[in-house]
Amino acid sequence: MCEIFGACFNNELFLNDYLKSFYSHSNNHPHGWGLAVADGDDISIEKEPIQATKSNYLKERLSLPINAKTVLAHIRYATIGNVDYKNCHPYSKKDNFSRRWTLIHNGTIFDYPPLSRFLKQQKGDTDSERILLYIIEQVNKRQKASYRPLEPHERFSLVDSIVSEMSRGNKLNLLIYDGEYMYAHTNYADSLHYLQTENGIIFSTLPLSRDEWQKLPFTTLLAYKDGKAVFKGTNHKNEYKDNEESIKLLYQIFSNL
Repeated sequence: MCEIFGACFNNELFLNDYLKSFYSHSNNHPHGWGLAVADGDDISIEKEPIQATKSNYLKERLSLPINAKTVLAHIRYATIGNVDYKNCHPYSKKDNFSRRWTLIHNGTIFDYPPLSRFLKQQKGDTDSERILLYIIEQVNKRQKASYRPLEPHERFSLVDSIVSEMSRGNKLNLLIYDGEYMYAHTNYADSLHYLQTENGIIFSTLPLSRDEWQKLPFTTLLAYKDGKAVFKGTNHKNEYKDNEESIKLLYQIFSNL
């Protein structure tokens, strides 16, 4: 699969050490890397379809200070979608009120028919990009009906309902940033951890230091602002567990890349 990283702080902090540790895992996830650094609703995204530790660009990028309140990072192990720039995370798109949503995903959607209609709309081939397009579509529908942007609790409630439904039978480890709040979700055991600091919170698939990392609460969407937990969603209890059928399907997909 992939690994994901996120940081949500109350002020700008130096993140290079955590990012270097995170990207060092790319020996096992060699099919691309991505980095999103946010400044409010503005976000800068950089990515390449090569192994992070072999990227001269990323090496130079991490030689300069990365100070930010909000960061998302991803290293890819391709399952659905070829090894290509367009299939590297993060994915980002604005809704119809110009709010920018940015998503990284560790997992696989095995069966969720509403995503199929985005196969011809998406720029790449991944199920992860389709998740973002679907979220944007649902946000736009709600906003069109109400003639106004959604309030924070309305955005969270909508994403919570989407995640609860989509998680049935699918592996759905997500970090999403909507320009104001960071959403975090896992339904696969021991695959998303967090470190709470005095300045905020850091998320990572695997712990990145000797500090006291904790497992993210399971099968429940959470939202953070300025490093503090703000919203907690429904415990949908849709745990994803590896099984012979899904492993066989992933092998078949990967062998065709």
